[in-house]
Amino acid sequence: MILDIINKKRLGKELTYQELDTIFNGYLEGEVLDYQMSSLLMAICINGMSDEEIFALTKIFIDSGDVLDFSMIDGVKVDKHSTGGIGDKTTLVIAPIVASLGIPVIKMSGRGLGYTGGTIDKLESIPGYRINLKEGEILKQLQDIQIVITGQTASLVPMDKAIYALRDVTATVSSIPLIASSIMSKKIAGGADKILIDIKVGRGALLQTKQDAKELSDLMIRIGKFYQREVRTIISDMNVPLGRAIGNSLEVQEAIDVLKGEETDNEFVRLCFDLASEMVSMGKNISKEEAYEQVVECVKNGSAYQKFLDLVAHQKGDLTKMKISSKTKTIEAKSSGIIKKIDALEVGKLALSLGTGKETLDDTIDHSVGIYLNKLVGDKVKKGDVLATIYIGKKEPSISYDSIFTIDV
Repeated sequence: MILDIINKKRLGKELTYQELDTIFNGYLEGEVLDYQMSSLLMAICINGMSDEEIFALTKIFIDSGDVLDFSMIDGVKVDKHSTGGIGDKTTLVIAPIVASLGIPVIKMSGRGLGYTGGTIDKLESIPGYRINLKEGEILKQLQDIQIVITGQTASLVPMDKAIYALRDVTATVSSIPLIASSIMSKKIAGGADKILIDIKVGRGALLQTKQDAKELSDLMIRIGKFYQREVRTIISDMNVPLGRAIGNSLEVQEAIDVLKGEETDNEFVRLCFDLASEMVSMGKNISKEEAYEQVVECVKNGSAYQKFLDLVAHQKGDLTKMKISSKTKTIEAKSSGIIKKIDALEVGKLALSLGTGKETLDDTIDHSVGIYLNKLVGDKVKKGDVLATIYIGKKEPSISYDSIFTIDV
């Protein structure tokens, strides 16, 4: 039966709800083996899925666990998800901004996929930070400070946790149907009223082309309509790393710098303000322009940073114990000129080789390592200038630096 289902999808045929339910729930219950599910995931990655299959798979994911209900919390609950990119720590910035403006934020985040880091991995670089809150704890924290960033509860879409981990190590992370079902099942089961999706496209993202990004955008909106949720999308560039920091502790520190108003003028900051404005617009039913003014003001007056501190304190994190490796190397300019390009994919490969993420299921993450970009695209540099600082732990970098920076001489 299982082989018949795998072979049917291998031949590009449409699977029924019952067939999808049999194999996916069979995997969750241990009756379908890793190599069998990997074969199906690859067949889906190659041949795609119809809307009917995707709606069915999303339902199977949702029905694998509990559906949270936060209707007792006043206000529109707006959730945001990013498809992931190199240096993408936007959640750490925009969630406190939005919550500081009176909109409840319940963010159930995931771990990294491939070269892209996950919000939970970043938060775990803050010693003590609890990423496994129970439903009652989430509700109380929402009532107290209007913001929660946690991992999925054990009972929330357990199917996705299992499939997510397998996708990460089987080269099936870029499948648009699997991305859509994964994201939307978690957002719907997690109690969101409205959903904003930041779709990354480029060399440092799961999706490589604008056509794929548009396809995923349209699919997300169709799933939202099917489940009666308003979904908005923003397609953003990921050919260049997002911000200066790549690596867990480094990215937390960069997010803090933005919230404190110390980092004000780069693509990362602009994207954070754009996403936050969209969420505030959805949550308050106001224009994006009016929302933007409120976003800028809450960073200026310090309320957004204070909300971040409240979040960390409530989830028992201690920022004073966060570690960044003291062992460093530098990448220096080989010529004078203007930086034309910083290759996000090559930066991601270098970061992964340091231990910022997992290459196999059994790997452990080193939160103290990573890369800091001392120079950004458009900066003028002289020969010998430090372009980037590499923070090294137990693993020596195993990727060449030569193809990361392109300098116009």
